[in-house]
Amino acid sequence: MEKYKLLLVEDDTSLGYLLTEYLKMNDFSVEWVNNGNKALSKLLNHTFDLCILDVMMPDMDGFQLAEKINQKKITIPFLFLTARSLKIDVLKGFSLGAVDYIRKPIDEEELVIRLNRLLGILKEKNGKAQEYYPIGKYHYSPLTYELILNDESKHLTARESELLFYLLKNKNHICLHKDILDTIWGKNDYFNQKSLNVFITRLRKYLSKDASIKIDNIHTQGFILTIPDD
Repeated sequence: MEKYKLLLVEDDTSLGYLLTEYLKMNDFSVEWVNNGNKALSKLLNHTFDLCILDVMMPDMDGFQLAEKINQKKITIPFLFLTARSLKIDVLKGFSLGAVDYIRKPIDEEELVIRLNRLLGILKEKNGKAQEYYPIGKYHYSPLTYELILNDESKHLTARESELLFYLLKNKNHICLHKDILDTIWGKNDYFNQKSLNVFITRLRKYLSKDASIKIDNIHTQGFILTIPDD
């Protein structure tokens, strides 16, 4: 079985070494770098299945690195490791497209379980995905995270793409808050509920050039992606 390839970005030498060795013991292939510039170089020249970003790093912190990943349209899911647990930090992490946000001190066993769950979901999604799906006037690729209208292409983050694909698979039917959060975020809690609302707002903006497409909020229940039948 081919191992998942991870890029670990962590400036703490002790933690970086320990996580690298532990993840390797659990059948992951891991490359470890200690700053954002080295991480960007790796991401631009090599392929990884997922990137683990420490938030509190000198020169370029994890949030700034995530912004550069998005700006350069590097297609990779990423999660944050951080000791910062304020609500504003958690929401910022998810708004940048993180697929998870793990607080330090890290429970290594929990990290392995989360990684396998996240990567399993992404592998299943990509294995079943066709190249392009029509969404009204748009075309959407779950494989490349692209939303295309005419000659304009919008590159989605991994989390934006995952949410859009979920809504699309259940188009014209209500998607319950709980089901979305359990399936995509892995947990139904306050922070993830707020994160879901942020991502819904962003998807509405991206789809706004076709007035026939709507993501309706069903109060206290969930969301419906409404697409007219051909």
